[in-house]
Amino acid sequence: MDSIFSLISPELLVFAFIVTLVAGIVKGAIGFAMPLIMISGMGILIDPKIVVAGIILPIVMSNILQIAKAGWAEARDALREYGLYVLIVCVMILITSQFVAYVSPDAMLLGLGIVVTVLCIIQISGVKLHIKPEHRRSASIVAGFLSGALGGFAGTWGPTTVLYLVAVNTPKARQFVVQGVVYGSGAFMLLAGHIKSGILNINTVPFSAILLLPAFAGMWIGFRIHDRIDQALFRKATLWVLLIAGINLIRRGWMG
Repeated sequence: MDSIFSLISPELLVFAFIVTLVAGIVKGAIGFAMPLIMISGMGILIDPKIVVAGIILPIVMSNILQIAKAGWAEARDALREYGLYVLIVCVMILITSQFVAYVSPDAMLLGLGIVVTVLCIIQISGVKLHIKPEHRRSASIVAGFLSGALGGFAGTWGPTTVLYLVAVNTPKARQFVVQGVVYGSGAFMLLAGHIKSGILNINTVPFSAILLLPAFAGMWIGFRIHDRIDQALFRKATLWVLLIAGINLIRRGWMG
């Protein structure tokens, strides 16, 4: 615990717990936004590099659960079908994560704010793309590079993955499985990348590990309320809150 308290105060640790609990509830209830909530929420008061380190283990473990829920056999089939996209995402996460350690805190806040804000606007606006079958391979490459770059830098490649899967007309039942594979594979690359970059180290890994507790507690609550809420309304409200948080991160990064 000393290593955690050498990075953040007990009060900030409680704040991080609350943000992660909320992120877990949303993830369990509607199946997305855990990294976005953790980044935009904790980034208000905590050093963004510590935030990036903190989200890693919760992302890894939550996505392992998603793959397990989807089924390992179906996950293997999804990997065969979408292997090119998964490969590019993983490679880009591994590469771009190496640059995070060299970015200043203000630039980090600005970058994270822009990522959160743009992704929220895209989802709120309901943008839908359509990619013809003959263009699918080139689209996989472009989308993979973009998703992987966002994943390595900001720890979130979910929204762009969903846009890509919808654009190539992936059936809804199949989407859940493919998302689990993409998120799970990318999460392990994020873990490996930030061990190599030094963002996740002997001092920061306890912070990430301790956030597993509120993350799992939140997901358990979210699973229980999944069928009791208006998911479309809850999803839209979540995105608007995230949009405001993203704009605030931009303000902080811009003003220093």
